[in-house]
Amino acid sequence: MRETLHMAQFLANRWKEAPFEHFRDGVEICRLVTGEPEVALLRYAPGASVPQHRHTGLETILVLEGSQSDENGHYGAGSLVANPEGTVHSVSSEEGCVVLIQWTKPVEIL
Repeated sequence: MRETLHMAQFLANRWKEAPFEHFRDGVEICRLVTGEPEVALLRYAPGASVPQHRHTGLETILVLEGSQSDENGHYGAGSLVANPEGTVHSVSSEEGCVVLIQWTKPVEIL
């Protein structure tokens, strides 16, 4: 686990200093907590997407910057999205975005 990032620091945009690495085409990741559950920041480049996948556990997303969409809606900065176990969707970000994401189990790419 990385150094503790307190909510006050987080809200002051200190997360922007975090190191990101390649996750998939157009998406970078900064892992904050590994294992189960996992917590990370995902940074989507404009036009990036994640293919259709199934959640094998709960996923919770807080959109920090920009926006992302899936088959259920469009989520701008400040949106909190919960995808329960069994949810099937694909994700895209036309303008690019950064999200704080937590998942209890890995997804299954379809």
